[in-house]
Amino acid sequence: MGIQKDRVKFNVGGRIFETTATTLANAGRNSLFGAMFDNEWNLNSDATTTEHFIDRNPDCFSVLLDLLRTGELYVPQYLPEKLLYREAMYYGLLDHVRSAKWGPFDGNRLGLARSVTGRAPGDGTAIRAGPDGGCCVAHGSMVHVYDWMLEEHPAINLDYQRVNDAGWLDSENIVLSACERLGKGDGGMGLFSASSGELRYKFHVKHENQVKSYTAGALSFSSDYKLFSSCKGRSNEYGIGVWDQVTGKQIDFFYEPPGWSLGDADKLQWLHGTNCLLVATLFPRKDNCYISLLDFRDKSMVWSWSDVGAPITDERRVRDAIAMEETSSICVVNEYEDLGFMDLRRSAGSVRWSSRSRLMKGKMPDEPCYPKLALHEGQLFSSMNDCISVFCGPDYVLTSRLRRSYGGSICDFSIGGDRLFALHSEENVFDIWETPPPPIV
Repeated sequence: MGIQKDRVKFNVGGRIFETTATTLANAGRNSLFGAMFDNEWNLNSDATTTEHFIDRNPDCFSVLLDLLRTGELYVPQYLPEKLLYREAMYYGLLDHVRSAKWGPFDGNRLGLARSVTGRAPGDGTAIRAGPDGGCCVAHGSMVHVYDWMLEEHPAINLDYQRVNDAGWLDSENIVLSACERLGKGDGGMGLFSASSGELRYKFHVKHENQVKSYTAGALSFSSDYKLFSSCKGRSNEYGIGVWDQVTGKQIDFFYEPPGWSLGDADKLQWLHGTNCLLVATLFPRKDNCYISLLDFRDKSMVWSWSDVGAPITDERRVRDAIAMEETSSICVVNEYEDLGFMDLRRSAGSVRWSSRSRLMKGKMPDEPCYPKLALHEGQLFSSMNDCISVFCGPDYVLTSRLRRSYGGSICDFSIGGDRLFALHSEENVFDIWETPPPPIV
């Protein structure tokens, strides 16, 4: 990188700023300042230009220039953060601002950054983190969308169709799955704009070359632009549907085999290493639990487990499941937050339960929120009542807990955009947990 040490002068809104090419290069090639350099990172100089005029806010420019100099973000009290974010977007420095506000995600260093009270009259049912630090929250037939600044966008209203799941296709698009309304022919899935709430297109199910109405459930996405959803129709549309994310066209369907459960699945998870789909149908949606891995290349069920026929107690009832490809295993959790593990290299294996993670003794509350699991960069997360536990290491030892006293039990949580979002069941509130930025040495 052959950066010249030339000084550069700016006139921003009437105020003069002077800096160096080295400082401006910290903004990166995709920023406004990146256009001032040639391909060898030498400053494009013009003998006739003594200063560069930019008709923008000088106070924000001063803050952003200091960010490029030091890597630290200091926002004066008189300067609205929303104004700073708008100016950062203009200069192409939004990622720099985000990185300075919170650091790379680490479950053991998370701190409560903020809590947001929802606007819906009913309790929230699901929360999904967006790729850029925003989130969406489902309340019945309404979905409230927030950007990374936690500014709320126009809500998505499905007109009394209950939302079953939500997923971010990218930072601009959200997929929603919903229940079919009898006699209305609605339900299914739709792609919506995250900024306007506008419906862009629907994902249809075809059976015997006819479009069918259906209830869409759990969602998952693959890296090759496929969308998966559990489906229940009135004819034979029970199973897992597959659609092209770009065109919205159905490209495959895995029909539910006799004696098994796919269409009622609570969770789908695409496994990138094996190109298989984890499908889990769990209690209390069904009286029994069904967990399987599906390979769509030859329409086969390559691994499966069920508690059908086994003596079931509350301590052995599976409430959630997640696949861990690095260890070729599936982790499950019961209502006491005991973790169990199954080996994917063995067919029809049993659950190896561990009680080292137990955080609670006795029975669940009268209106429980059952535990949920998430896996992020080798760290395992499990929600239980009003806290989230973090497990690390090869034996997944409990290393930390996230808890706050307001809002009641956690009914759902999600990780994305280097943030953890936790949705509480009683007070219609969700929390945002962030990792502090690393210290500047």
